[in-house]
Amino acid sequence: MSPRYAIYYAPAAGDDLWRKASAWLGRDAYTGQVLARPALADLDGLDLDALTADPRDYGFHATLKAPFELADGVSETELLDFAARFAAARAPFEAAIAPAALGRFLAFREQEPSTGIAALHGDCVRAFDPFRAPLGELDLARRRKAPLTPEQDARLVAWGYPYVFEDFRFHMTLTGQVRDEDLRERVLGVLRDHFAEESGPHRFDGVAVFKQADRAAPFDILQRFGFEAALASA
Repeated sequence: MSPRYAIYYAPAAGDDLWRKASAWLGRDAYTGQVLARPALADLDGLDLDALTADPRDYGFHATLKAPFELADGVSETELLDFAARFAAARAPFEAAIAPAALGRFLAFREQEPSTGIAALHGDCVRAFDPFRAPLGELDLARRRKAPLTPEQDARLVAWGYPYVFEDFRFHMTLTGQVRDEDLRERVLGVLRDHFAEESGPHRFDGVAVFKQADRAAPFDILQRFGFEAALASA
């Protein structure tokens, strides 16, 4: 199978949020290294490998343009060149984020709606779409296992992902599904404490191109591109 790419928001490699969240997940998507987990006494007895298995292979990120195979005639180099130009034309912005529940999952979420995040998402969905091959029947069937509205199904076909634009929910996933509500609240309380210093205003200053070599492989950061517009106008 062909490799897949994705346009994600990920903090810079030296960012405290990146460092701590990657350690929580147990893997660094910049380096591919397995990381030692933090010792969190209030979670003693929990299988943290199982709790974080789903997000670990994707790396700590927020989806801007969902995973896609390259369209015919498009190269990885062209994708990276475009991503560099896209990022260079944007300015950094701040938005407040913190651990919160998203259904049965736990993730960093917006503390209040951010026009900057919404604009970045919408622009990525549209701008990178020419690089995306149409979804095959297997991927369409996989996505359609979840209940989709007619509008979401139309967006799935048109944009490769059903939860875009008004259905977009910014999230940087920290756990898989936690079905037990009491356990979910317990883990959330620990995560809020653990990430207290990284919660609140966060500087969004780049986008990253992630790559998955094949469907059995994890996603790793191919290259991150910083926003440069504010620097260029200074």
